[in-house]
Amino acid sequence: QVQLVESGGGVVPPGTSLRLSCAPSGGSLSRYGRGWFRQTPGKDREFVAGIAWHGGGPEYSDSVKDRFTISLDNTGQTTYLDMDSLKSEDTAVYFCAAAKTAAQVRRAEIAYWGQGTQVTVSS
Repeated sequence: QVQLVESGGGVVPPGTSLRLSCAPSGGSLSRYGRGWFRQTPGKDREFVAGIAWHGGGPEYSDSVKDRFTISLDNTGQTTYLDMDSLKSEDTAVYFCAAAKTAAQVRRAEIAYWGQGTQVTVSS
């Protein structure tokens, strides 16, 4: 069973940058679409960004477009989320996700979830 292991969360001031990473453990994610979601207390988990298994076709929610970038490493296994110009409203628990296709990621039809990593944007 594949597990997704996230890292890179923390507390940062507004306007700064942070990189989240997500690596598989116990298996391979070759040919799986990937994505990042986030959740705040009392709210549903929301889509943030998604990408196809080959690294193409990135998609973003309107709230993070032009500030966040999703990418894969050169092995196609690790997923990154580079977050720039962070705002207080970006504060959330961030989850990485994998599904058979990028379209399934976008629809939140997820095969594997990470455990979540806290990102707090505060001065």
